[in-house]
Amino acid sequence: MLIYAHRGASADFPEMTESAYLGAVTQGADGFECDLRLSRDEVPLLWHNASMLERAGNRGLIAEMTFAEIKQAYPQILTLDDFLDIAINHKKNVLIETKHPVISGNRVEEILIEKLRDRKVPKSIEVSVLSFSWFAVEKVKRLDSSIPTTFLMHRHTPLTLARLSSAPSIGPGIDLLRGKPELASKIKKMGKSLSVWTVDRAEDIELCKELGVDNLITNTPAHARRFF
Repeated sequence: MLIYAHRGASADFPEMTESAYLGAVTQGADGFECDLRLSRDEVPLLWHNASMLERAGNRGLIAEMTFAEIKQAYPQILTLDDFLDIAINHKKNVLIETKHPVISGNRVEEILIEKLRDRKVPKSIEVSVLSFSWFAVEKVKRLDSSIPTTFLMHRHTPLTLARLSSAPSIGPGIDLLRGKPELASKIKKMGKSLSVWTVDRAEDIELCKELGVDNLITNTPAHARRFF
């Protein structure tokens, strides 16, 4: 089982900042996870919510602001290039979640794939694209079928969508898996790997070990590492 730092070591550092990812390296994570959005001028950057309010106290929307405006409001913001630099320098795999719905539609996937081609990430570093959007996952496959994908599931996601997804990995939340542990075997029987988010509690880590989870996504990589 590989341990991925959810937005970095985000229990101990501001999420998706350089300090969070460097902290994840120190805490023994195998890889990094991030959320990807586009600014108004199409700069791919790391941000979870549509608004800047929660993290930056700014009511502006990421999609309606230029990168310069976002950088001024939150100087710690990382671009996709910044993120990839950290991962490459520290030889860490990455999971990149494209956020939806957004006003730019699937433009985020197009720019992400263009960036990955330009960067020529070493083959030793696995880059996977994740999304709750079934259509986003299929878009990535059409753009570049060599890039691994994960179809994320929440409580109300029909299992049929997971079956129909081209993604080689399925990503249920730990709440879903805790309530329906039989889901793990159903996913495995589809011939797909299992990536579970966001796993922080000891009993949930043990459950993931028991169910044969392949990728464990956690806010607390140091804590998770104690179990392996």
